[in-house]
Amino acid sequence: MRKINLIPNMITAFGLACGLFVIFKTNIVEPGTGSYQMMHASVVLILLAALADLLDGAVARAMRAESEFGFMFDSLADAVSFGVAPSVILLKGLSLEQGTGLCVFAVVGAMLFSLCGVLRLVRFNVKTVEAKGNVSLTADQKKHFTGIPITLAALAAVSINLLLSSPLTDQWFPWAAKWKTIILPSAMIVLGFFMVSNWKFPSLKVLNFRVASFHLVFFTAILALFILYGIFYFFPLILALMSWGYVVLGCVLSIIRLIAGKKSKTLEDFEPDEDEE
Repeated sequence: MRKINLIPNMITAFGLACGLFVIFKTNIVEPGTGSYQMMHASVVLILLAALADLLDGAVARAMRAESEFGFMFDSLADAVSFGVAPSVILLKGLSLEQGTGLCVFAVVGAMLFSLCGVLRLVRFNVKTVEAKGNVSLTADQKKHFTGIPITLAALAAVSINLLLSSPLTDQWFPWAAKWKTIILPSAMIVLGFFMVSNWKFPSLKVLNFRVASFHLVFFTAILALFILYGIFYFFPLILALMSWGYVVLGCVLSIIRLIAGKKSKTLEDFEPDEDEE
């Protein structure tokens, strides 16, 4: 019997538990009656699940404890925490009358997001298996993602939901509640498309800055202070700006590459993949 390493899988199990708790807790609440506090707590749990998803792989590599079991467990946990939980939060946060066009639209948006999330994970797993032993393919995977990662798509989905439900939005844009049932499902459909698209999105692992160490530490500290201040006082806004900023960045880089054309070497890494059969 193969040895199963405990610590990385415990971290994965913690992330899965966060996603399951969000789903079960949200389902107890009547549709459209969820408070902002409950939405806030759900988003924090999704963030914890994202942190666990980041740590389990890093810990497994550091301990040289990577395994097929952990690989499959991580994918299944991601499907629940980042594929299903955001869709449940969407549907439970809206006041929808059964049988109406808006109700159907919201269900379609939620289903497409979850389906595309699972397809994104399957494609990632297949490409990871294909890249084993191939130095070139492995290096390409570290540079960028084909399609937006499901973790970041989930954060973008729940962040805009939290932002439109926040007192801040009610104060500045009182009309936003009326458009919420159109904006949120539309955002889910857009994110679902980007997850299964062939567009390239940058990996944060390869960001390099040629800056003196002191200057880098100084600017990092200043940026951290602004982010922490924003998280304490404008958490929904900061989370939405950071997550959707990543989505926009990937789209802009891919569009620039398409405009530049294949003959140009500009952003060559962001050439969309050819359609696969």
